Amino acid sequence: MSRRAPRSAAASAALSAALAAALAASAFLSAPAASAHGTGPGAEPGHADAEAAAIGADHARAHAERRSAAAGAAEYPQATRTASLAALTSSQAAANKAFSAARDGRFAEFFPSPDFGVHLAQLPTGKVLLFSFERVEVDPTKETGPTDRIGRTNAGRAFLWDPAKGTGARAFKEVRPPTVLMPDGTWVPRPAPFFCAGHAFLPNGMLAVFGGNAGGKGGSGAKLSFVFDPWTETWFRNRDMSVGRWYPSVVTGADGRQTIMSGQSERGTGTPTPVVERFPAKGLPVPWRTYDIPTGMAVERFRADAPFRNDYPHLFSLRDGMVYGLGRDADQQWRFDPVKETRTGLPRRPADFRGYGSAVPLPAGLRGPDSVLVLGGDPHDPNTYRLSGGRWSTEQPRAFGRTQDDTLILPDATLLTVNGALSTRDYGHGPFNPRADLKYRQTELRDARGRWRLGPAQRLPRGYHSNALVMPDGRVMVTGDELQQIANDPDIRDAMDGSIEIYEPAYLHQGGTRPALDRVPGGELAHDALFEVRSRTASTVRRAVLLAPTTVTHAVNTSQRHLELAVTAVRGETMTLRTPRTAADAPPGYYMFFLLDGRGVPSTARWVKLGRR
Repeated sequence: MSRRAPRSAAASAALSAALAAALAASAFLSAPAASAHGTGPGAEPGHADAEAAAIGADHARAHAERRSAAAGAAEYPQATRTASLAALTSSQAAANKAFSAARDGRFAEFFPSPDFGVHLAQLPTGKVLLFSFERVEVDPTKETGPTDRIGRTNAGRAFLWDPAKGTGARAFKEVRPPTVLMPDGTWVPRPAPFFCAGHAFLPNGMLAVFGGNAGGKGGSGAKLSFVFDPWTETWFRNRDMSVGRWYPSVVTGADGRQTIMSGQSERGTGTPTPVVERFPAKGLPVPWRTYDIPTGMAVERFRADAPFRNDYPHLFSLRDGMVYGLGRDADQQWRFDPVKETRTGLPRRPADFRGYGSAVPLPAGLRGPDSVLVLGGDPHDPNTYRLSGGRWSTEQPRAFGRTQDDTLILPDATLLTVNGALSTRDYGHGPFNPRADLKYRQTELRDARGRWRLGPAQRLPRGYHSNALVMPDGRVMVTGDELQQIANDPDIRDAMDGSIEIYEPAYLHQGGTRPALDRVPGGELAHDALFEVRSRTASTVRRAVLLAPTTVTHAVNTSQRHLELAVTAVRGETMTLRTPRTAADAPPGYYMFFLLDGRGVPSTARWVKLGRR
């Protein structure tokens, strides 16, 4: 682990200059197609060499791939994309006339993004990290990503969105992953292909990312291990895992260490690994402070294994300190003891196999969650299933079954489902067909009593690789699904491949002023301790809430957590509160802290750091 040095003004200027150069280089994307060696159709002699000299070899190769893909856009012309987006915009407006913003919320913004958002993380700086892969196709009836590729086209990419800068291109910053040599027979350097990895937050607010795509037919697992530092906006590489993982899951436990499970091994699709690993290894310190940068750190093997037959299990660290691994197969439901390193069986989940559906640790008031709601993953089953006290129960169904959905806990403890499809890339009219049934664009809302109702429709249908998260201002960011994003791209020639939608929950449309949260402690807060905050609207506050930030992919969100805080005193503008009892209730790390009034309207959140070493 290294210590971060303060960023100098010169370094900041260099970063700004690099970003400006990258943005300027996007002009190359509308040029005639050229190969990385300047031999493609319409290539000018030395063009690629000049481009590489200007922006670097990795950028030049990526741009060459994009030009090549854009040259084939005639197979799916821009007119089709433009008409499709217009039709979706019109049908969304028509459908949402039946909904009231004050009761159901509303979709307020839709804007381009430079990334597909296959992976998403709300960082404690307020910025959002998006990462995925360079497109290798612009025809949505074909596979967009480089899953089967080996060599330089099997590469990752990443961007930061700063909501404080708005929604234009300047609000995004590229944060390229480290260049790696992959053991795929080519050993060609490329930005790390860490898409379809697993990830979770460390106590110091950094995002740890494990696995990725080593390439080949159907994809295979990479042994990669990285950390993204939101404070310096830099990637750091750690020692490789002992096994490759493609589609693994990761969860942070009460001690701040991360448990890594499942994923297809380096031998390829159809070889899920039973090996469980932990990061960092027990003999190494847990990254705790913002300047504790994990670099070159190792994982270690967990004694028990996790023989999931299918990848991306849902993992949750509940208030008993145990890690619950809920597999997609009904008979693969397990509890892991991170101290004893053992695995015990849980009862079979009702219903059969469930694909990519969501699961949520249900809010439990002042204590950490002790139950999980499993929903989605089967288009023919609208039921929701609750695991509580080691037993399963069938809960109230949603309006219809869907897969690829994302369900979020909102600050007021209600649930919101966005996104969904009939199956992996089928929205109701066959695979790789951008047409979609309207119902898969409708949100669903669950109230405090567990009752579901349909809500307004989002603009794009978003299924496979779709994601969503709650932002500190209480809005919801929705993105993902590269097929739908390129099928509805306003300009397939530019560098903005993706799109983002913003949903405003009903609590933002109640009228009047929102609660104010003026000051929170800047240091670490111990568990089961009193602390003070300042609010000029303290007399109207009825609830105080911690909401863990989301990091999500493939409908797997292991980081969500909602806790109420006890308000012990209010004196003028000063409120005294008590933190959660134990680290099992609330694992150490950064949380969004909200104050809510009697109408359930939240303040804009401020970040607090929970847990002392």
